Amino acid sequence: MKSITIEGQLRTDFGKKATRQLRSQEAVPGVIYGGAEEVNFSASAKAFKPLVYTAEFQIAEVQVGGKTYKCILKDLQFDKVDDSLIHVDLLELVGDKSVVATLPLKFTGAAAGVKAGGKLITKMKSLKVKTLPKYLKENIEVDITNLELNGNIRVEDVKADNMEIMNSPRIPIASIVMTRQLKQEEAAASKDDKKK
Repeated sequence: MKSITIEGQLRTDFGKKATRQLRSQEAVPGVIYGGAEEVNFSASAKAFKPLVYTAEFQIAEVQVGGKTYKCILKDLQFDKVDDSLIHVDLLELVGDKSVVATLPLKFTGAAAGVKAGGKLITKMKSLKVKTLPKYLKENIEVDITNLELNGNIRVEDVKADNMEIMNSPRIPIASIVMTRQLKQEEAAASKDDKKK
């Protein structure tokens, strides 16, 4: 599993003035919770980039105050005007304590419906799961090899070992739809049948 290291500084000053000063130095305030203690820290905006601007799921190892905290990204806040990152919430991973995380889906295999001329439409890019930190992984693989034309794969069809999937089970995550060309061919074929 990919992990990135973020070096931060413990925050001692709080309030709007202190926060504004941090941001003027291109630093972003953050909080780590879920462990034995809540840790308020700041780190440079650049340090957060590989964690924030990616579709990948990763572990953040935050080094602050002489300690290293293994965390996952929980929440982000962006400035309404210039869209810059203004706050980060991280959840500390603690051995036997379940966490809720959003893991990306990775579709594998060549769908039978696509081979038959259909088009794959992905309706979800990730799933929310509850699991122990040791079972967290970069993505959840979904095999679409047997997905037929006009077929769906739903949340309930996804197999994720040692994880409880929190999304509603009936939601489709991928489907194969007919392309316009295929519909036209079918329409032409049915007209020919009527002529006979």
